[in-house]
Amino acid sequence: MVTMRVAFFGGTFDPIHRGHLRLASAAADAFALDRVLFAPVGNQPLKAKLPAASFADRLEMTRLALSSTTGNLQPATCSFLVSTLDAPRPDGQPNYTVDTLAALAREYPAADLFVLTGADSFLTMRKWRSPDRLLALAEWIVVSRPEFPLAQAQLAELALAPGQLARVHLLATVQEDVSATELRRRLQAGDPCPGLLSPAVAAYIQAHHLYR
Repeated sequence: MVTMRVAFFGGTFDPIHRGHLRLASAAADAFALDRVLFAPVGNQPLKAKLPAASFADRLEMTRLALSSTTGNLQPATCSFLVSTLDAPRPDGQPNYTVDTLAALAREYPAADLFVLTGADSFLTMRKWRSPDRLLALAEWIVVSRPEFPLAQAQLAELALAPGQLARVHLLATVQEDVSATELRRRLQAGDPCPGLLSPAVAAYIQAHHLYR
């Protein structure tokens, strides 16, 4: 029996853009993923600044991006799905990745689980809650982006045990990178950012007067 390979892709997605889709597509191809779950985060514990758009808006933009035939870059062998696993908690507490991955493991008890993340974020893992547990719950696909290359020497700073290091996979094939900060600046100036946002997401942003 072939085991399903499921990747969790969390982030603010403020807004979701072509770079996110290309990253997920590259990871799906490189690691034979069957499913990538795009999960907008409710409350990131290590970020003091709140997202510009609400969780509801970011979730809807993610749905639109993944359902848009022009904006969806998913491989034929992999499904891109929206997930609410990282939705705001009813008690207002931060969304800790270790809790989210534990919930993911309960949802997919027989699957091989992966987390898709950027190199800059992964290198702060020792500041996260229960970092060793994070590495036990899932394997990690760490994307080395053009402006933030990642080498094995940098991973040494995380003091990972050999077994943990074996669960970390570097992906350096994603050449397209989009700055979310720059994207929001352009949107604020009235630029619809063609080619970077799916038409459905761009229309949603305009209709709801986001990033203005």
